[in-house]
Amino acid sequence: MARTRYAPDRGLTARMTLTMFLLGLVFVAFIALIIGIMTAAHVSAAAIIVIAVLFGGGSAFVSLFFSDKIALAAAGAREVSPQEAPELHGVVDRLCALADMEKPRVAIAPGPMMNAFATGRNSKNSVLCVTTPLLQGLNQAELEGVLAHELSHVAHKDVAVITIASFLGVIAGLIVRFAFYSQLFGGGRRDQNTAAVFAAVMGVSAAVYAISFLLIRALSRYRELAADRAAALLTGRPSALASALTKVSGDIARIPTKDLRTAQAFNAFYFTPATGKEPGIERFFSTHPSLEQRLDQLGRISAELVEAATPGKG
Repeated sequence: MARTRYAPDRGLTARMTLTMFLLGLVFVAFIALIIGIMTAAHVSAAAIIVIAVLFGGGSAFVSLFFSDKIALAAAGAREVSPQEAPELHGVVDRLCALADMEKPRVAIAPGPMMNAFATGRNSKNSVLCVTTPLLQGLNQAELEGVLAHELSHVAHKDVAVITIASFLGVIAGLIVRFAFYSQLFGGGRRDQNTAAVFAAVMGVSAAVYAISFLLIRALSRYRELAADRAAALLTGRPSALASALTKVSGDIARIPTKDLRTAQAFNAFYFTPATGKEPGIERFFSTHPSLEQRLDQLGRISAELVEAATPGKG
């Protein structure tokens, strides 16, 4: 049973690996094109790239090392001790022992919606946060499923993975911006070809940004599916996680869209995004899979566990 519970999802792992490879390929191609265009325009490509990497690296450093503090402040959350929230800490203690991982800090945020998030570069520097409505609206099995999902993000260093993936797009955008300003304020030769050269830079950058954006969002959706699977196998109760997903999504759907706008900026962190509706074409731009996809996967996992537990099978 333990072998089944902790079995990796090779399909999801392969898709995430492919997505990261494609992001790297896009970045390398972008750098090569920018160097070629800047060389033709007599702009110092090396200096601009170095500056962009330094600025982008600083941004990534802040995001990676201070994401927990930024997220807690934005959510208006506060850390709670075991004495203040004994039941919540008890669930987290059990899950961390089962997962053989260090316990993150625990926090509670006010409403208005049922949700949870975990962030931090690793187990030692992470925080797990739940909203008050989530604690009030879920039973213990459902709460365990949600917390196991969020702890999976911590255990698999998903914040670091997404930060690294996004770093490539940030660098691409900064290179374009610095190249534009270097030309605008005297960094390059001004002649009849300059406008065409920088139009090419902007065109390439727009294409790279769009491709990177879609790949990063796809990677985020894969990691959410992986976290659902890890939580279901860790707890052995995929149906409880499915029930929690349905409840949380239903709770968010009842909240007016205008009241969700502030929370939407942090959708990438949440257990369930604060969209208020199931996406249509927007699913390609979403940080999370649709509710239907997540429930379908949990249904398959439930069947796998039943089969593994049946004598003579598994």
